[in-house]
This record gives sequence, C-alpha cells and structure tokens, in this order.
Amino acid sequence: MKRLQLLLCAIIFTSVAHAQIVDPQNVLIRNVQLIEGGEKTAGISVNILIKDNKLEVVTKDEVPIEEAAMALDARGGYLFGQLKIGETPSFIILNQDPRDNFEVLLDTGLFTTFAVHDGRLFRNNLFEVEEEEVEEEPKRIGWTAYSPPPMALPLSYQDTTKWNRWETKYLSGIFLAGVVLDNQQWLDQDSGSQQQVGDLKLLEGGEIRGLRVGAVGTINFDKPWVYTIFGATNAFDKGFEIEQQDSFAFFDYRLDIPLFDKINLSVGKQKEPISMERIMSMAQIPMQERTSVSDALMPSRNVGLVLSGTALDERMTWAGGLFNDWLDSGSSFSDSASQVIGRVTWLPFITEDESNLLHLGIGMRYTNAEEGLRYRTEPEFNKAPDYVDTSVDGTPFAANSAMLYNLEASWRKGPYWLAAEYVSNDVDAPALGDPDFDGYHVTASWIVTGEMRQYRKKNGIFGPVPVAKSVNQGGWGAWEVALRYSDLDLTDGLIDGGEMDILSLGFHWWLTPTFNFSMNYRYITLDRFGIEGTSSGIMTRVLLLME
Repeated sequence: MKRLQLLLCAIIFTSVAHAQIVDPQNVLIRNVQLIEGGEKTAGISVNILIKDNKLEVVTKDEVPIEEAAMALDARGGYLFGQLKIGETPSFIILNQDPRDNFEVLLDTGLFTTFAVHDGRLFRNNLFEVEEEEVEEEPKRIGWTAYSPPPMALPLSYQDTTKWNRWETKYLSGIFLAGVVLDNQQWLDQDSGSQQQVGDLKLLEGGEIRGLRVGAVGTINFDKPWVYTIFGATNAFDKGFEIEQQDSFAFFDYRLDIPLFDKINLSVGKQKEPISMERIMSMAQIPMQERTSVSDALMPSRNVGLVLSGTALDERMTWAGGLFNDWLDSGSSFSDSASQVIGRVTWLPFITEDESNLLHLGIGMRYTNAEEGLRYRTEPEFNKAPDYVDTSVDGTPFAANSAMLYNLEASWRKGPYWLAAEYVSNDVDAPALGDPDFDGYHVTASWIVTGEMRQYRKKNGIFGPVPVAKSVNQGGWGAWEVALRYSDLDLTDGLIDGGEMDILSLGFHWWLTPTFNFSMNYRYITLDRFGIEGTSSGIMTRVLLLME
C-alpha cells in the first residue's frame, strides 16, 4: 500500500486529469488486467464495480453499464493496488505492464490512465463505454440523432430519485434548464466604425443572454424513440425569433427513430446536418459565440427530416436532410424555401487510445431561395448591431437558388485542439452579378488543466470540456484558453454587405460540469460603405445548467 501511495503522490504532482467527467463513487471499469494477487488471479481480465464509494464487485463476468452512473473502458490496462470488497477503493491503472517495463513505475505520470485513492479521483484518461443495444425494456436515456440535445445530459440522469427525472413503462425523461448571463463592455471604437454601426457605448451593460428549458427522454418501444423538446427566451442560438427576444419560442422539437443498424431518422425542428461548429452546442465550442461565417451563412435550425448513420467501423459519418420552414414561417409549403443538405466526415488517422486524431469533413446546402435571401450577423458579440448585411433596407434580395459548400478539418491531441472551416456560398442571381459570399475561421484551444474532449463517432463532433475534478470536490475545475481568427466577406457582384475580420481570445473556467465562467475579447475590422473601421470589446459570461 505504501508503494501505491507513493505512486499516487507522483501522479498528483506530475499531471492533471484527462477525459470524461467521472463520479468515482459510482463507476464501472471494464477490461482491467490484474497484475497482483498470485498465480490464480494475476493476468486475468476483470470488470470492477464501485458503488457508494465502496468496491462492490470484481468479476470476470459481464456487468451491465446500467449498474453505475458511468462505465469506462480500461482497454486491457494493468491494475496496481489492493481490491477489497466493501472498502473504499485505492488503485491505479497503467497502460503498460510494469512487470515487462520497469520504467512504467519510474514515470507514473506518463503511463497512468486512471487513479483513485480513498474514493478521490486523481486521474482519468479512460473513455466512456458506448451505450449498448438491449432487447429488453430500455433502462437509460440515450440519443441516436445526428445532433445531440441542446444541453448535455447530466452525469446523474439515471437517478430516478431526482425530482426532474421520471420513468414509466411507456415514457421516460429528464427535465433540463439553463441560464446565460452576459455583460458587454466596448473598449475602443474609431471614427470609421462609428460611421458604419453607430456609437457602441450605447449597447454596454448586462443582459440575460438566454433562458432555456426542455426535456429529453424515450418513448419505450422495443427500439426506443428519443424525443427532444426545448424552448427559450432571448434565444442564445441565432436564427429564430431573433427580433422578439422577450417572447418564448420552441427551437427544438423532434423525434429520433432508429431504423436499421446504426441508421437513424430524425423528424422535426432541429439543426441542419452541416458544419461541426454549427452542430455543436454553444456550451461545447471554445468561444462564447459561434463564428460570424456560421451565423451569417448557415441557419441555426430548420424543420425537416434527417437520415444519418456511420460507416467504416465508425470512422465515417454521413447525414442528409430535406427541410422547409413552413411550420415556423406561417406560409404555405410551396411559398416557403426548401433545402437539401448533407455532410460526410472521415477519420483518416486515429490512435488506438483515441487521444490523437485527425478529422475531415465536407458539407453541402442547396436552397431554392423561394423567400429571397438575406445574410447578416453581429461581430461575434450578441449585444451588438449587425456589422455585415446584404440588405440596406431590411428586405431580402431575389435569387433563383444558392449552393453552399463547407469544408472542415480538426486535429486533436490530448488537451490541444486545432480546428478550421471554410464556407463558400454561390448565389444564382444574374441581376446582381451572381454574388459569391465566403468566409472561414481557424481556432486553437488548449485545456490547461489537461482534460481532453471526447470525439463523438456517431456524429463526427467533439464533446464539451470534461471536468475531472470540480471545485466542490476540492479541485480547480477545468480551465480552457482559445485563440480564433475569422473572416466573412458579404461583398460581391452588386451587393456590398461588408467584409469583417475578427481576432478573438477566450478563457473558460468550468468550476463544475454545470457552472461556467468565461471571458472573450475581440478585435474587429470592418470594411463597408467605402470605410474601414475598427472596434474592440470584452464579454463576460456566467452559464448555469440545472441537473
């Protein structure tokens, strides 16, 4: 035991936790190899179940993932420590066998993937076990849609004693809510910018950026259908009821229906299957707001059908959808614009432990532009006027159609993530010179405390920043810094919508998985109306999610 305590001390001082949020009091760890215990036990692979901070089961038999709040896969890692049923656990898991390589014990910070001592988690670099398909009545909520729920499900969502969780024979679910509080301060604005967008000092101050409520759950058929319904005031996603910020609007209502093996149909109002940044929720991306190119050229949500699935052993995802917003617009189906949208992603490179990977993606979006087209957005600050706009009087311009192309690439290694996207939107409008609007962004993120975003193979996106040790568990939470450069050009042909470049620096502090404080600085350059203007500002934000 003294050897184990020394190894844990080395881990604490040489590294920080990785990967998933873990409740060390209720966790299942699969595929662990024992390296102590004599000839009868050493070398065998077992599953370990910890409940209520006590070691409950060590077995070679399969243990259902529903037995714990989270299930992790050790992938054949080697356990070092003592396993006593009924006692508080203390052990580490190594990714190499110390009996074959003594350096493993000399540099535990490099080789340890999981460490717990007296029930306290010190390191976790294991990934969550994918949800299993079961023939019996489902016991847990999951989702198979291309885009996950607007807010991440809490770790304890299986706890039926929680007041916001319900489960019946035919219907199960959990009620979720979130609030975002912002405070905007403009630091500088030159005379050119004042001519373009007015005095920004008039827009300073705080606001309730968004208040979201909703539910996610299952309709318990033999193959459960997943329902999602969410609404908001002061919606913190662009693209719906934006002019009526004091009203309540439903922005997600859909059913996710499993059809065949790894193929899913989503019906209702949902995110269009294009662009990783667009699909990821606001609580997942490294900045407070999405890039200007995403907000201006790709709508937040639409009404339609999406068919999605995976291929090549989940190294490829695909999705395609048909959309028409007639339910929201109040117009007839024929008078509302229709869209055909698709996205394909591929993992050309991924290591065995999935800590290092390269993601590539391509998407296309066609619209018949039945209602005309208008592209506009703020400078990645919500409390700001539109800096770029293809309209000068608020009316859309006439067009026959528009075809948008989206290219994306991401490289993630441990806590580092480098992402880029390029968007080109070709408009068929001969009277306006067939304008082509485009933009791009390059984003770099570093989770200073060492955690690593999980890559979600079902839909080709990254998850939120995990919190290995929350402040209420005696830790420092998770800290992330990010740098982003974005460009959006809405000037081409006979349209002068403006060109905007934005350099952003962001800081996020996840005190717990449900409590976040962030600060974003932006330096903005705008070229419009024959004038070049610059401005800069800072936004602080508090995000609270209800479990």
